[in-house]
Amino acid sequence: MSSSTPKPTTLAAIKNAPLLGLAEGNAQFSNYQLAAVVLGVPWLVKSMLPLVNRGGFKTYIFMLLLTGVPATIAYWALMSNYGARKNSKVQLPGKDIETYITIKDPELKKLYAGKNKIPMQVFHDAYFDGKIDFNGDVLDILEQRHDWTTFNFTPELFRYVFMNFIPEVIVHSQSQDEEQVRDHYDRGDDFYEWQVVLAFCSILLTRLRFLGPRMVYTSGIVLSPDTFESLETLQDNKLAVVCNKLDLKPTDRLLDVGCGWGTLVAYAAKNFGCDATGVTLGKNQAKFGTKRIADNGVPADRARILCCDYREIPHGVGIYDKIVSLEMAEHVGVRRYSAFLAQMYELLADDGLFVFQVAGLRQGWQFEDLVWGLFMNKYVFPGADASASLAWVVNKLEQANFEIKSIDVLGVHYSATLWRWYLNWLSNKDKVVEKYGEKWFRTWAFFLAWSTIASRQGTASVFQITMHKNLNAYHRMLGAYNHAGIHVKLDKEPELIL
Repeated sequence: MSSSTPKPTTLAAIKNAPLLGLAEGNAQFSNYQLAAVVLGVPWLVKSMLPLVNRGGFKTYIFMLLLTGVPATIAYWALMSNYGARKNSKVQLPGKDIETYITIKDPELKKLYAGKNKIPMQVFHDAYFDGKIDFNGDVLDILEQRHDWTTFNFTPELFRYVFMNFIPEVIVHSQSQDEEQVRDHYDRGDDFYEWQVVLAFCSILLTRLRFLGPRMVYTSGIVLSPDTFESLETLQDNKLAVVCNKLDLKPTDRLLDVGCGWGTLVAYAAKNFGCDATGVTLGKNQAKFGTKRIADNGVPADRARILCCDYREIPHGVGIYDKIVSLEMAEHVGVRRYSAFLAQMYELLADDGLFVFQVAGLRQGWQFEDLVWGLFMNKYVFPGADASASLAWVVNKLEQANFEIKSIDVLGVHYSATLWRWYLNWLSNKDKVVEKYGEKWFRTWAFFLAWSTIASRQGTASVFQITMHKNLNAYHRMLGAYNHAGIHVKLDKEPELIL
């Protein structure tokens, strides 16, 4: 297959993109150009204005402070509006936007019609408010988004960045975390637990829920790309993989930081006999998890859920033999990331293992990635500002004196998981609307659909990292027994090279 010709797939495990869904977006941006603009504009202004042009270096610095932010905004706006697509290997059909969406709001209809595309931020805000509708399935229309929407930075996006996002990144207080997490995760458990029967291939009936009976709000793992594995199977695969990487034993003390509804805590204690402790800020989650442990016949003195902030975990050197944290560190925030990792280092035994799964973004971003990230921060995961590139995460881990044993990039597995959540969500529309309203239904349908695409195409990803302390005395060879990446299955015995 030629590398210059994108080809759609037909794999049963994922929502396969149509050809138009493989189109690349605008990625034209240069830090050097931005620096030139930010540094050059105040020099030009100083040179051209009367009186000011007589000033020296201090005057230049004053003008730099005065024009720096406006110049940055202008450059971002220009590049996001008029920058070129990364490539044009997939040709856009150029249809009128009315082919894809129906604008009901008169003012918006005046602005966006025909070939005049609508900015994604303007679109999704109007869609949530019922001012615009999709002409078909949300996910199917979003697959064709490059033909009817743009990903330029709008005034509203700039306002959100400067008035909300940046201040929250800087502050990221414990009270802020508690408010945001409990508002999100202490929404009624039925919000996440809707039941549905889904027909697949007209012959397979699978009983699913939004998160499924496992109640796991992190990426599952696909083991068979050619098979539609159920949501439960994907999550069971992930639980088994994580516990195998942890090399759990009955004598181990396990800590699950950000344990959610306690599924991994109960699973590990029940199947491996270890002593397991889960930590969550969600009160409903702690209550649910405690009951789940009891329902699985695990004694309370062998497994427990603590409802507290991660900063309140009892301190001690080497208290836990194994630590796991699945997609919780994003909520820690950039500011406190290093302190969090230092705390985990202290809690982990010198011969212990740490499985760290974190959602992140690609380093070679497109403007769609940034618009998607800001949407997620505003509407779905407020405060989760530590979603970064793999390079940034690994750098932070190594700075904390951890040594990486293995890394698995699970972005497309998250796409498979999100797709199943999306199908469940749509199937329970009437129940969701009745209890939470039309706007909540629309917001989460849009989130699940766009995120299915984002994690499939590389915008977002999930990094599952296995590590241990970087100590001379650590017995690294013992880790070879369960180092899955070096244990390969060969279709046939290879011939020796003479």
